[in-house]
Amino acid sequence: MTRRPPAWFEAGLPHIWAPYTQMKTAAPPLAVARTDGVRLTLADGRELIDGIASWWTACHGYNHPRIRDAVAKQLELMPHVMFGGLAHEPALSLARRLAALLPGDLNRVFFTDSGSVSVEVALKMAVQYWLNKGAHGHTKFVAFKGGYHGDTTGAMAVSDPDEGMHKLFAGLLPEQYVLDLPRDDESARALEKFVAAHADELAGFIIEPLVQGAGGMLFHAPQVLQRLRRLADKHDLLLICDEIFTGFGRTGAMFASEAAGIVPDILCLSKALTGGTLALAATVARDHVFEAFWSDKNEHALMHGPTFMANPLACAAANASLDLFEEEPRLAQIAAISRGLSDGLAPCRDLPDVKDVRVMGAIGVVELARIDDMKALKARFVEEGVWVRPFGTTFYLTPAFTISATDLARLTSAVVKVLTP
Repeated sequence: MTRRPPAWFEAGLPHIWAPYTQMKTAAPPLAVARTDGVRLTLADGRELIDGIASWWTACHGYNHPRIRDAVAKQLELMPHVMFGGLAHEPALSLARRLAALLPGDLNRVFFTDSGSVSVEVALKMAVQYWLNKGAHGHTKFVAFKGGYHGDTTGAMAVSDPDEGMHKLFAGLLPEQYVLDLPRDDESARALEKFVAAHADELAGFIIEPLVQGAGGMLFHAPQVLQRLRRLADKHDLLLICDEIFTGFGRTGAMFASEAAGIVPDILCLSKALTGGTLALAATVARDHVFEAFWSDKNEHALMHGPTFMANPLACAAANASLDLFEEEPRLAQIAAISRGLSDGLAPCRDLPDVKDVRVMGAIGVVELARIDDMKALKARFVEEGVWVRPFGTTFYLTPAFTISATDLARLTSAVVKVLTP
């Protein structure tokens, strides 16, 4: 049966520019009419189990009544107010709660409206930290191969230039140092040697802790982060942890840096911060970083201010999301999901062209050696009643933490079925 798209879809599609898409050759996007729990209901009535929680954001599932009600209540009081010279309860309560939840003395929260911008602020903050201390020339960062930190200019510059999506822009981007992760003693010594030679120009390191997300869902051990923390301390450099993907339980602990037993100097949050409802991000700094900006000199202030920073609706959603983490057994649910992913994806190990199957927390990954027809594979997932959006040669599942065991099994079974020749 031919499914005719709704009128709004046919009228609007010629005017949109979709993300990460070659518009000429890509299949049209699916028209979604509504969401609930872990399900997307399409305009033609089909239902799909969402296996990736809308790019890892909808950690409590879609349309959670607690978050929806909090946003509706805030909408009646104050949808938005500028954060320059004014303040409001949702933002200050959220900042206080984040500071209490995060490891160590990560106490100062700078709100933005997207993950990429939170990274931009972190980089800017790190460079100005040195300037405010009277040390000039510390403008470079060490980032790591396989890393991805966003699509804005500064974030692209600290992402992997060869394996990532940004190699076309090499002439535009500031040149940073993208090196191998210190996974073992040999690579750790190589990094130590490099940092010792370049310490006078470095502001710090930036890393996605435990899992490099959009770069291929690449895992590394906590010892990698511990090595970086020791190296940063040895050379008095700043360590930035990009927890936009890994924050709020995705790797099995509330924060990946916490699981590794380290405290970064600056930490970036977004994605699941509002439970997948509204755009919000945060760059959180430790006390000593903030103190470098605390001055009688105006030029020592952090001159950054997104128009919609600390949006009250988004902050209300984030506070409701934190309530759910406190009141519902999210970490236990993540542990159960981890077991379900391990069991459900295990048959993929025996399939041809499968290089690796790996699981951490609520992240399940099947990496292939090659994919001949990505478009056909995506279509087959839809036929199986699930929404899975692989990238490169990586198939991954990052479901909502509230997913049932039955729906999780349907997701893993669909991956095994689609990848089986």
